[in-house]
Amino acid sequence: MLHLVRHASAGDRHAWRGDDSARPLDPMGHAQAEAIAATLAFAPVQRILSSPSIRCTQTVEPLAAKLGLDIEISAELAEGADGWRTEALVERLSGEAGDSVLCSHGDVIPEVLWRLAYRGVDVNPTRCKKASIWELHAVDGAITHGIYRSPRSLGAHAEDLA
Repeated sequence: MLHLVRHASAGDRHAWRGDDSARPLDPMGHAQAEAIAATLAFAPVQRILSSPSIRCTQTVEPLAAKLGLDIEISAELAEGADGWRTEALVERLSGEAGDSVLCSHGDVIPEVLWRLAYRGVDVNPTRCKKASIWELHAVDGAITHGIYRSPRSLGAHAEDLA
């Protein structure tokens, strides 16, 4: 199974001064990252891949720490990445043993989902909130369907921080 994770909350993009790829998680984002780690800690995760953006690596750091895995940086998951290259990465990983976690952005994940939907895979590409997880199930290396897990279902919403 593949777990497509949209990075957690990283504040207002327009208020950030500096290179957007260096924008870190905000306090809510750190709580969301912990909720993602708690959710995926018991999956048979073999690999964790992330966009080079700090907000993505910080989103999967708690999971990597819990599982004792390194985070692999992947340009195919970067904001604005070429959809064909990202789709090829997803296809390649869907044929590997064990689960993989891929952390990316709000433009990349829907692009992958639209491509899968076009091929007839049962996904709803209109849902992709920050700190959400798309579970992509595969049979014999081919993705068959996806299940969306909202941040609220992970317990990673603002009310949990109060």
